[in-house]
Order: sequence, then C-alpha cells, then structure tokens
Amino acid sequence: MSTLLLRLAAPLQAWGSDAKFDRRGTERVPTKSGVIGLIAAAQGRRRDESVADLATLRFGVRVDQEGKLLRDFHIAQRPGKKDPYVSHRYYLADAVFLVGLEGDDATLADIDEAIRRPAYPLFLGRRSCPPEGQVSLGIRRGKSLIEALEQEPLQASNRSDRLRLIYDAGPEDAFFYLLRDNPISFNPEHRQHGFRRIAERTIENRWTADQADREPETDHDPFSILGG
Repeated sequence: MSTLLLRLAAPLQAWGSDAKFDRRGTERVPTKSGVIGLIAAAQGRRRDESVADLATLRFGVRVDQEGKLLRDFHIAQRPGKKDPYVSHRYYLADAVFLVGLEGDDATLADIDEAIRRPAYPLFLGRRSCPPEGQVSLGIRRGKSLIEALEQEPLQASNRSDRLRLIYDAGPEDAFFYLLRDNPISFNPEHRQHGFRRIAERTIENRWTADQADREPETDHDPFSILGG
C-alpha cells in the first residue's frame, strides 16, 4: 500500500458534517466526505455516481496550521415575508492541512492525475473556498498513512511543539470516536453519509528546529537609517 498526500490551504475553508436550517458549521479539520467530494469533482464524476471505491481509502489529516474560526452571515428577503431570513455560516481562516489517502498504487495514481488536471474546479468544502497553491504533493510509495503523515516536511510556518494527527482508526487504536462523514451518496435527492471511527494522536513538530536553522536571526535594524 502507498499514500497520496494533499496540501489543503486557503484563506477560507469550510468542512461541514452537520448542517441544519440556518446554521452552516465547520469541523476544525477536513472531513472525509469533503475530500472525497473534491476528488470526485476532479475526476469528473456526476453527483449521482457511486463513490464507494473512494470511500474505502484510509483517510488521515495532519494539522500543520490551526485555522481561526470565522463566522459570516447571509441575509435574504423571502417573497411575501416582511422580515429577512438570516443564516450563519462558519469558516476556518488561514488553516493548512496535510491530508493522506492510503490505498493501492493504481487508484492513487488516477486520483493524483485528476487532482493535477481536474475536470471541475476544486474547492475546500464550499464553492467560495478555492485552494491556494499546489494541492497534490504526490504518492509516497510503500508508506502507510501514518508513516507518510509523520515523515512529510511541514507545510506551514508552525512554531508549536506538537502537531495533531486525525485519522481512520485501525484495530490497534483502542480509543476512538464516531463522526458521520463517510460518504455513501452525493445525490442531491438522497444524500447519505455513514459513521466512521476516528482516532487522534499528537507527534513532535521536529521541523520547528529545522526552520530556525534555515532562518537565522540577523542584526538588521530598518530604523537605523533614521539616525538617533
């Protein structure tokens, strides 16, 4: 098995798993259904096409830069109604994630090619959230999901000591929780999502020291030319 790595970064992202009525929330990390939807769009699949093959891929996220929660609201005037309709929408601002998908080489190669030459525009959770920079970082052949997420260099200037890993729980993970974001159908007339088991751990951010080595402090004083 190998792992395909994706870098998901943008001014705004939104990864909803439970949207109801006038509140459109977001998880603090990309959801599996959201990323599978991005891949399906890249491959040119219609919404009524099956994504069962994509849903079987093992999925994980490393949080390279925690985003800040941002709330926006929309106002719409309903015909025949005096009062406007207000809905609240939540986003993640300035977040950077490293996403891994573990599977066989042939499937990952097809996804990698589609991400690099997408059939439809890519967006990070909502159409108003296009990605920034290169999305696919390529396939790490022979590496498991956890190995790839632990070994890939940092994708943001994060100075924290620890990084969070959130991933599909395996038999070895005694502690996990459930989230209903495993895609079954994206058909607008009958959307379906199942539960998946999620485990979390933290790893050392060993790239912090590397960044300090590459970015030495200087004695430059931009105000020295002013004298005094």
